[in-house]
Amino acid sequence: MPFVPHTPDDVSAMLATIGASSIDELFDEIPTGLLIDRLEGVPAGLGEQAITRLMHARASRLPARLCFLGAGAYEHHIPAAVWELATRGEFYSAYTPYQAEASQGTLQVTWEYQSMMASLTGLDVSNASLYDGATAFAEACLMAVRANRSGRPRRILVSRYLHPAWLDVARTIVAGQQIELCELPARDGRSDAAALAGIDAAGYCALAVQQPNFLGALEPVDELARWARHQGLLVIGACNPVALAILKPPGEWGDEGADIACGEGQPLGIPLSGGGPYFGYMTCRQSLVRQMPGRIVGRTLDRDGRPGFTLTLQAREQHIRRSRSTSNICTNQGLMVTAATIYLSLLGAEGLRRVALRCHANTRRLVDALTALPGVSLLADGFFHEVVFGLDQPVAPLLEKLAGRGIVGGLDVSAQFPEFGHALLVCATETRTPEDIALYARTLGELLAPSAESREHDA
Repeated sequence: MPFVPHTPDDVSAMLATIGASSIDELFDEIPTGLLIDRLEGVPAGLGEQAITRLMHARASRLPARLCFLGAGAYEHHIPAAVWELATRGEFYSAYTPYQAEASQGTLQVTWEYQSMMASLTGLDVSNASLYDGATAFAEACLMAVRANRSGRPRRILVSRYLHPAWLDVARTIVAGQQIELCELPARDGRSDAAALAGIDAAGYCALAVQQPNFLGALEPVDELARWARHQGLLVIGACNPVALAILKPPGEWGDEGADIACGEGQPLGIPLSGGGPYFGYMTCRQSLVRQMPGRIVGRTLDRDGRPGFTLTLQAREQHIRRSRSTSNICTNQGLMVTAATIYLSLLGAEGLRRVALRCHANTRRLVDALTALPGVSLLADGFFHEVVFGLDQPVAPLLEKLAGRGIVGGLDVSAQFPEFGHALLVCATETRTPEDIALYARTLGELLAPSAESREHDA
């Protein structure tokens, strides 16, 4: 939406209406000692034409690279209609919908989003929304502890291969409430269900597992959920929403399903954008709805029988006493949620399923191409659109050389997961073509070849 500034006449008219002589008078309560004349190091303002030219020049310096990096943020095709609609003024500049009578459009978008997310995850209720996947997971942990009515310790079992950044954020957030996140035993790139028999479940209140996990592997979620529910633990499922188009939703895990689902919403029509803004989603069982942070929009009927939308639950400290609030998050990612709603509406269930299947097929093709190279092995089979490979040499130098050839080759996870040795996490979404995959495999093979030749010579 173009920005239209107020003219001097507009400003004068508004000041006259409120009885102020100048803009500065509106801030006369600020002590003189705190005022400054100018900001050091900040250049003079530019006009629209100049700033547009500057930004185009800076953008042109960014090299076009072929991306095989995932690790929580994924390059998907976004139909042009998504952001053409999301950036209309009605959505782009809409503020928090406190006044339902003036915000029916915004509220309906949120309600539609919640309905689709509840359906996608197989659970009863969705909120709208959280900052990103990391804060969504942290809030899910807090929610599980609040919902614990059995007096169990404030400890949560977490799969080893849950996103490391999410774990760091969650530990930082929950530490102040003396909540401990404990690692679940793992083997071969996924949680070890066989080790559950040796765990004293009475020492925990919940179990959290990511599906697919950070390394791309599919977790044994039915076994994990079944064990947790039998032991009286709540189950948190952190899921890639695109994968849920073809995988069993968390609401159907095991015999009774998970209690809370959460995750990163970026794959649903949000561009990579250098790391954000993104949004986090969360859904849960109806029985836990009063422990859910964020906002919930409901659909109702007015006294004349006409359908309408309104905020129903918003148990945040902005609205109620701090001691009774469920979260200190005082905003939502409304614009991101709007884009996700449009994206899901355009694709529909079948369209999202086709995206997921294309992602998996491309990753299968990538696995076949890379494992045919000497010195490359698959470390964890059973995946969606991301997979971890073992290499016979350090990963970081290879990634640097790939970048020099215009390819973002993946993520070096060797330091985070030393049990795998030299490990490379690679992703292929529906945006990758057979030619892209062949180019990546050929380039990586060329970079690996000197090392292989050197080993043969030494032998």
